[in-house]
This record gives sequence, C-alpha cells and structure tokens, in this order.
Amino acid sequence: MPTLGLRHASAEQIAQFAQRLIRTRSLSGEEGALATLLVDEMRRVGLEDVRTDRIGNVIGRIGSGEHPLLMLEGHMDTVGCGDPSAWEYDPFEARIVDGVLHGLGAVDMKGALAAMVYGAAALRNSATRMKGTLYVVGVVQEEPCEGSAVRVLVEEEGIRPDYVIIGEATNLQLSRGQRGRLELRITANGKAAHASAPERGKNAIYEATRILVGIELMLPQMEVDSFLGKASLSVTQIESSSASRNAVPDRCVMHLDRRLTAGETEAKAVAELKNLIARVSADAVVEVTEHHARSYTGYEFRARQYLPCWTLQESHPLVLHCARAIERSLRYRPKVGRWDFSTDGVYTAGVAGIPTVGIGPGEEKYAHTRNEQVKVQHLLDAARVYAQLGADLLTGA
Repeated sequence: MPTLGLRHASAEQIAQFAQRLIRTRSLSGEEGALATLLVDEMRRVGLEDVRTDRIGNVIGRIGSGEHPLLMLEGHMDTVGCGDPSAWEYDPFEARIVDGVLHGLGAVDMKGALAAMVYGAAALRNSATRMKGTLYVVGVVQEEPCEGSAVRVLVEEEGIRPDYVIIGEATNLQLSRGQRGRLELRITANGKAAHASAPERGKNAIYEATRILVGIELMLPQMEVDSFLGKASLSVTQIESSSASRNAVPDRCVMHLDRRLTAGETEAKAVAELKNLIARVSADAVVEVTEHHARSYTGYEFRARQYLPCWTLQESHPLVLHCARAIERSLRYRPKVGRWDFSTDGVYTAGVAGIPTVGIGPGEEKYAHTRNEQVKVQHLLDAARVYAQLGADLLTGA
C-alpha cells in the first residue's frame, strides 16, 4: 500500500476548519450548532450518508457500507472555559501563534475531529480501492459521561464497527488502554440540633470527617498494574445541609472519583468503602451515581457512572496496523502507551469488546486547562495517519 498524502490546499483547510469548530461553542448538551457545522463540512468534502442520529451524534462515511468497518471517533462537546480573562488567548478566538492553535477544545478534541474529516476526504480522493467502510463520528456529551453516546450509536443505531480509533490526545503516539472510572457518592447522616447545644444532635460533618481521614490512609495501599498504573481515589466535592448556619447539619454528601486499575471492579471498590465506613463507625451509605441528561435533540438517557478499564494487547493486529500507519506517514516508530484520563473506549472496548486504539494530535497535559492548545502540524499529521490507516485496514493490504 503506497503512502497517502494530502494536497497543500487541504492542509490549510484543516487548520481553518479546526478554528471554526473552536469558535462554535459546544458545552455538553449544547452541541447542536457544532453538529450542523460538522455535517455541512462532511458533505462539502464528499462524505456520504451524512446525518445525525437520535441522540445527536454526527455520522458520515465513505465506502460501501459493508464490513470491515473502521470508525474514527471523537466528541463534539467541551467542558466550560471558566473565567475567559484568565486565558492567555481568548478561548473562542482560535488564534494561531507560531504554528500553535489555541482555544477551548483545541486538543480536547475539535482539532482531532477536523483531522478525521479531512483524513477521510483524503482517502476518498485517493486511488485506493476500498473493500470496507470508514465512518467518521462526532459524539455528544462525552465529557460528563463517556461512552453513553457511542453506546446509542452501536446498540440503538446499529452501527457496530470492527475497529475503533479514538482521536483523544496521544501526541501522535499510540494508546492501547486506560484505567476505568467509577463515580461514587457517600452520604453521612446526622441529627439536627441548635448549634448552641450541639450535644443534642449528631454532626454529619464529623461523621464524614472520619471517613475522609480513612480515605487518606487508604491511598498508599491502592492496587498497581504494571501497564495501567496505580488505582486512585479523589474526593472531589463536599456539601452539607442544615436548617441554618446556627444548626447542627444533619447531612453531609461527598462525591468521589475512583480510577480502577486492572483486576478491579465496581463491587470491589464499593466494598472497600463500605468496610471503611464500618471500621470508623460512621453513619453513612455509599452508592454509585447515575448520570441523567437530555441531548440537544431532546433524547433523554441515563447511565450509571461505572466505566470499566480496558486494554488491547500490544501484539493485536490493530495496534500493529496503527504503528505501521504512523511509521509510513510520519517516518517514526510510535511509542505504545496508555491514557491517564478516560475516553469513549470504556464502552467500545470495555463493554462492547470492539478493538480500540487511540491516535490523536496534541498533548494530553493541555486538556481541561486554560492554556489549551495543539500544534497545527499535528492536525495535518493526524489526518495523514487516519487516511493511511483507512487505506491499510480497508483494502486487505
């Protein structure tokens, strides 16, 4: 299979399209305007059967619609930008400075979406005779509950790919796995009383404090995997309720982010906390949270916030194909590693068992920061890799 290239005009178009995506605001649940922009561009560059599905995912393809199916997948939504004045560059200006594109979503992950669209277009415009189908998909609401929207695509829309490439940032290296994620809520119970006579009540904050101390003592003993790394547990939010500021609080709620390494399950993580609560004699209950949301199309969905870890073997054919595509396109042998954060691979690989690999432009460290950025050259290189990978996987070469 020859190395595929991109026309010089396409290189400029990728960067310009990424800028337009960044300038179009798309908080989770508010991706409608961005979806329209993505649909229009997919159609303009020649993708086929371009549409949005029931939850609002954008889908475009090239090829016959027959297997093998390769899906290039990324999310359209972003987190909030916080205080815009705290950014070095306006988060929605999409300014390019010294070859670096700055802005909210630059690396997480509108730059990758632009590269996927133009990588698919490059493959379509080449002389490659495809035997399968390439899908480019932009999903909704990945930030609050990764995996939910791509689940709808597979289980309700009936598009089940044979391979998935996720465009989350990998610095144009390969990611073949990630830890799982579990969101938990601990509710500590107390008894209300006037704060002038606290002995008449039971302070829920004190109940929660004993649990917090126990959690801190647990951390050094958490499981470690040689590839996925160490499990983690972070208390991310605490709130209490009382009748007034001069009343003993009768309820204290803590939210926890639990990252699961290899061999860990939801049941194991919950049992650990239940045992801790019993050990410190706290009046509290622990439960897994549920994400409930409505998409911009009006589709309502619920999802338990348990997202399993996943790993694809380094010797798997998809990993080898991806490494070869990068080597052909960019002239270096990529490093094979993992993501620290969570991606839609929790569903595609962790639940559905679809071989999944990550290849994305930009560095993971810039995601969710006030200095979010991606090199323009990375966008162009990513598009080359996506086109090459499609040619390699969908021609039998």
